[in-house]
Amino acid sequence: MALETVVLAVGPGDADRIDRLAEETVDIARPSAATVVLGHVFTDDEYAESLDRLGFDTTTSEVSPNDVADRHATIRELAERLDDAGVDHAVGGAVGDHGDSIVGLAEEADADLVIVGGRQRSPAGKAVFGSTAQKVMLSAPCPVTFVRADTK
Repeated sequence: MALETVVLAVGPGDADRIDRLAEETVDIARPSAATVVLGHVFTDDEYAESLDRLGFDTTTSEVSPNDVADRHATIRELAERLDDAGVDHAVGGAVGDHGDSIVGLAEEADADLVIVGGRQRSPAGKAVFGSTAQKVMLSAPCPVTFVRADTK
């Protein structure tokens, strides 16, 4: 199987994982010349907050989740690192449940791999709070690489 498209799922908790996510994504995508889709998923509340925080004027035109994701600080930082490493990339945004929307972005991009970040949690913690990464791993249309946060 050729690796042509990689979706890097980025969420609100990934700002502290940028180094690891960028490093792992470059290590995977660069050797195969794969295009990376930087996918940012917003809940309805996160989307509304981001529209306001980023200064979008929604009264004059419709703003897409791609537009908002493209201006998000975490996406811009990752895009810069991919540029520095010579890795082609695009941005994809979505609004909805994080896990389901990441799977949707992977399907839409016809991804060969999804990369998700997360932190280690106990089984009880996952059962009580859910796990976006777990949902993606079980539902994605392709293999998933989990990048754990540094545990320093």
